[in-house]
Amino acid sequence: MESFNWNPGSLLEMSGYYWKTCTLHTSVKLDIFTVIGSKALSCDEINKTLKVDKRGLSMLLNSLSALELLVKDDETYSNSPPALTFLSKDSPQYLGFMIMHHHHLMESWHKMDTAIIEGKQTRRRSSFSDEERRESFLMGMFNMGMATAPGLSKELDLSGCKRLLDLGGGPGTFAIHFCLANPGLKASVYDLETTRPFAEKTIQKFNVSDRIDFLPGNYVEDKFIEANLFDAAWLSHILHGEGPEQAQEIIGKAVFALKPGSKIFIHEFILNDTMDGPLFPALFSINMYLGTPDGQSYSETQLSEMLKAHGVKNIKRLSFAGPTQSGILSGITS
Repeated sequence: MESFNWNPGSLLEMSGYYWKTCTLHTSVKLDIFTVIGSKALSCDEINKTLKVDKRGLSMLLNSLSALELLVKDDETYSNSPPALTFLSKDSPQYLGFMIMHHHHLMESWHKMDTAIIEGKQTRRRSSFSDEERRESFLMGMFNMGMATAPGLSKELDLSGCKRLLDLGGGPGTFAIHFCLANPGLKASVYDLETTRPFAEKTIQKFNVSDRIDFLPGNYVEDKFIEANLFDAAWLSHILHGEGPEQAQEIIGKAVFALKPGSKIFIHEFILNDTMDGPLFPALFSINMYLGTPDGQSYSETQLSEMLKAHGVKNIKRLSFAGPTQSGILSGITS
């Protein structure tokens, strides 16, 4: 459990932290880091591309320098190594889509008091939003997946598995890396039809179109695909979007699609059994409260009971710990 040394200074710093957040979000939205690239440019040179208010841009560039995302030398600005690596669109490690997803979430967090007073969500689900927000969400999932999937694919035991179901797999990041790490594996990404262009583009980018297909559907509302089609299922960050009964039903649909003796993996932001930590899963539960009718983070015990309800055995928590305090439960179908 994280500990905090709360005092007037730390409380006020947290209260005003949105200044830093908004500075980062605005810079990514304006694409400042890509414009600068590997060059050193003056404010005027940067503004030839951006065409924004020069006075405001100058203050923004100086603030980014104070945050050590830019390096100011006389009258020119250049990217710091982290900015060039993570905030320029020219980098394969670009995190900007996830940052813009966070930007789109901010309005609903600003209305948290209204949500709690009235008991109503304050935004639409990202997967059903307009094109820009949906792209930020889906490619943000790709950003997050790329921070986890390459390493995890070498650790997750998929030995003997021939066909994997990536349920709610979005752009297919995990399915791609599981296939790359397991030459005998094929996979199907099951998600909304609107997700197909993002998934197929990503799958093609990694040259695995011959091993990964896309199955359109709504895993909440639709009757599921045929039984006994797969021998492994990966459910990554989809259960938290639903209430307990619906989450358990989704697990049931995955189990239905699996052969007996198959492997099932649940990847979630997992709370402790007292529901008051770790910090990120606790805060993420609020994020689901703001954006879904019934979604929330779940504890290890809650997820285990959902799996047991569908006859899953040998349930265990893997040693994996994700960058945002995510964890994995595994089990074997009956």
